[in-house]
Amino acid sequence: MMLPPVHEKAELIEVVRITDPMRHLSAPNLVGDDVAIWEATQVRDALTLISSAPDSELYRCFTPGWGIRAHSATDLLFQIAFCFQCHGARLWGPGVRAELNGIHGFDPDSPPALELLQRFRGSRPGQLKRVFRRS
Repeated sequence: MMLPPVHEKAELIEVVRITDPMRHLSAPNLVGDDVAIWEATQVRDALTLISSAPDSELYRCFTPGWGIRAHSATDLLFQIAFCFQCHGARLWGPGVRAELNGIHGFDPDSPPALELLQRFRGSRPGQLKRVFRRS
């Protein structure tokens, strides 16, 4: 899957478990439960997995279950909502050129996509709340 060139500025990724998948076809923001924050090596690894996922034919459902918000040191760069059923990933945000904005096909059965899904599933809802309560 193609990432916007601005992905090279990403320093932090918020992992989101999407709770209302039907709104993400055209929503301005990725909404759901923030379940993890990835930094440094985790960001580079995740973006490598995403960019390594081969293209695939899109199906019709687009009911995404997972998403990411990629940030630079100061700004939101882009968001991606992933539907592992219909092979679709919606890419949008302030750092996304018009020609890349929209739903792209990816192969959810490819090794990079399966690894990404495993990392998403390894992120537990409520994990961030426990971290912030300790502070």
